[in-house]
Amino acid sequence: MQRGARAGIASRNNKLDFGEFGLQVLERGWLNANQIEAARVAVTRHMQRRGKIWLRVFPQKPYTSKPLETRMGKGKGAVEGWVAVLRPGNMILEISGCPEVLAREALSRASSKIPFRCRMLSRH
Repeated sequence: MQRGARAGIASRNNKLDFGEFGLQVLERGWLNANQIEAARVAVTRHMQRRGKIWLRVFPQKPYTSKPLETRMGKGKGAVEGWVAVLRPGNMILEISGCPEVLAREALSRASSKIPFRCRMLSRH
């Protein structure tokens, strides 16, 4: 798969659809599968099986890299990992069924695992 354009702002997946609180990204870039998993683990550990969590991004784009100290040419490199393409306004995850204090702390822990500026949204 080619790298593609990352221009523009999110036209879908840009508002709260499932939960009461959400984490919205304010920058553009690629979110690694490991970073998504780290954010998910941070939220679930803090919430301790209270409430419900929705992950709104999925790493569906493969990225490749050639081995180190390899000469130019000889085709494209092997798949190195998977990324989710983020544009400003994309929702990363949503939470519901817990108090606001707990949700805000969980989302702040998740945002520390994500290498982009984020903001927390709520329906209230």
